[in-house]
Amino acid sequence: MPANAAENPSVRYDVVVVGGGNAAFSAAHAARERGASVLVLEKGEEKEAGGNSYYTAGAFRLAHGGLDDLRSLLQDPDDPRLDRTRLPAYTADDFAADMDRVTGGNNDPRMTRVLVDDSADTIRWLTSKGLRWELLYQRQTYLDEGEWVFFGGLALGSEGGGKGLVAQHTDAARASGTEIRYGAEVVDLRRDGSAVTGVVVRDSDGTVEHIGAGAVVLAAGGFESSERMRRLHLGEGWERAIVRGTPLNTGEVLELAIGHGAAAHGDWSSCHSVQWDAGAPARGGDRELTNQLTRQSYPVGIVVNREGARFVDEGADFRNFTYAKYGREVLRQPGGVAFQLFDATTRPLLRTLEYDSTPITGEQADTLDELAERLGIDPDGLSRTVAEFNGSISGGDFNPAVKDGRAARVVPPKSHWASALEQPPFYGYAVACGITFTFGGLRIDPATAAVLDGDGVPVPGLHAAGEIVGGLFSGNYPGGSGLIAGSVFGRRAGAVAAG
Repeated sequence: MPANAAENPSVRYDVVVVGGGNAAFSAAHAARERGASVLVLEKGEEKEAGGNSYYTAGAFRLAHGGLDDLRSLLQDPDDPRLDRTRLPAYTADDFAADMDRVTGGNNDPRMTRVLVDDSADTIRWLTSKGLRWELLYQRQTYLDEGEWVFFGGLALGSEGGGKGLVAQHTDAARASGTEIRYGAEVVDLRRDGSAVTGVVVRDSDGTVEHIGAGAVVLAAGGFESSERMRRLHLGEGWERAIVRGTPLNTGEVLELAIGHGAAAHGDWSSCHSVQWDAGAPARGGDRELTNQLTRQSYPVGIVVNREGARFVDEGADFRNFTYAKYGREVLRQPGGVAFQLFDATTRPLLRTLEYDSTPITGEQADTLDELAERLGIDPDGLSRTVAEFNGSISGGDFNPAVKDGRAARVVPPKSHWASALEQPPFYGYAVACGITFTFGGLRIDPATAAVLDGDGVPVPGLHAAGEIVGGLFSGNYPGGSGLIAGSVFGRRAGAVAAG
C-alpha cells in the first residue's frame, strides 16, 4: 500500500475531477445530476484556468440531420442568415468514416463508435446545462451565389468560442453545487489496494493536502507543454514548437496514472499541430487572442518555405481535415517556419478573425520579389515556384465552398482551389508549428470511461476523459472532434464515477 494512503484525508467527496476544461466540467455536470458531491481541481489560478478549452474556437463536431435539426440548438434561431444557408446532414456514419479516413484507420473502433453515436445527444445534454450554441459562419462557410455554404461536416460552436465555453461550464457547475478549487496541483493518487480512493494536492502556497474520493476522474490534458516529453515521444525538434494553448499541460498527471498501473494507449508519436503565427508566444497561448493566432485560410493560397518551395498540398481536402497535420510539416522546414501567400484575388477570402487580428506576423508588397525580401524568402526560388504553379492550373471554376477540382499539376500538387498568384498587392504571413495537444494517453473502457490497467482490467475508482485519453486520433484529426470527445467521455466518466 502506498505510504500516502496511510494518512487520513482532510475532506472527502463522492467524485473528484482533476482538470478544469471542457472534459472536466462535463464529468462534473454528469456526477452532480446524480446527486454526487463533486470537487473540481484546477491546476491553474482562476485567471489562467480552462485548460486547452479556453484557447479553442469552441467548435463541436456532431452527427446531425442538417440545418433544421441544428436550428433548435441555436441561441439565435431567427438569425436572418439561416434562410440563405446550405448546411447538409452529417450522419453518424459520415462522422465515423471521417474519423477512420483522417487517422488512416488508426483510431480505436469502439471509442469511435461511442463518440459518433453519442455526439448529438451529448450536445443536447450540454444545452440543458446552460451551454449556448451558434453556427460558425466566420470559420466554416464561404459565400456561393448569395448562400452561406458550410463545408467539411463542421458547423456548430459554443457561443463566445473557447472563452465562452469555459465561462458557461463554470457558471453551470457553480449553479449545480460543484466546488471548484484553483491553484490545486495533483501530485499523487491515494490508493487502498488496487482502488483509487482520492488524490494528494499541492496548493499554490505549497500546502499539501490529502483529499478522499469515492472515485476520481482524470481530465488534466496531455503533455504538449512539456519540452522534455515532446522530445521523448514526438522526437527531436519538437522542443521548437509553439504551445498554442495552456502552458500547464505538462503531462505529470498522465505519467502519475501510468506509474499507478494505468495502461498507455494510442499514438504517442503524433499530435494535433497547426500553422500558427510565427511571432506568437512560444511557451503558452495568448489569453486575449487565443485562437485568432491560427492561420487556417491556406487552402486558397500557397505555402512555401524559406527557399520559396512549396511542400504540402494546400487543397488536398477541406481545411477541417488537413489543418491538424500541417503544423508538423512546417516544423520540418528550414528554421521551422513557412509562409502563406495570397494575392488581391484571394485576400478577401481569408478569415477575418485571424488575418485581420493585431498583431500579425506578415507583410504586403506590390511585387513578389519585394514580398520575398520582406519576409526572408529566397526571391529566385519563389519566382520559379509561382511561375510553375500559375502555369500548371487546370480544371473547373474556382469555388472555395466545394471541392472544385481546380488543380495545379506540380509537385506537390494542389488538388483543389488553385488560384494563380498574379494580382497585386501580394500578402504573406509567417507561420510556425503550433502544437495543440498530444494523441497518446490512457486506455479507457469506452462504455464507462474507466481507466484500464495493462491487463485490460478497470482500475477501481479511476476514470478519464479529454486529451489525457489516447486512442481516438493518430497523425491527424477531424476539426471539432476533440471537444465533443471530451464531453462524450467526460459525461460517461462522471455518471459512472457517481455510482
